[in-house]
Amino acid sequence: MTRTLHWTVGVDLTEDEGTTKARAELDMGSAKITGKGTARCNPSDVDVPAIGDELAASRAMKDLAGQLMRVANRDMEAVGADTVPQHTGPGYGWPEAVT
Repeated sequence: MTRTLHWTVGVDLTEDEGTTKARAELDMGSAKITGKGTARCNPSDVDVPAIGDELAASRAMKDLAGQLMRVANRDMEAVGADTVPQHTGPGYGWPEAVT
């Protein structure tokens, strides 16, 4: 049996005084999940808005992915299946801005 779904992810970005905030929303038809991410330009660095956009958006999508994994884990537990092990290793890239 073939099953086809269409899920949509939209990302909204706002920048104010060197801080970029992103909001990523996954629309699954029957439910929506929202992830958030922030990036802040170091005052000693050159302000390149595209980099802030990329960092904030990637962090919002990472947050969204984590939430979706938690939903899947709850659903698997509800039907008696084992859950996927959680990654607990070190982070990567530049430190995330505190929101």
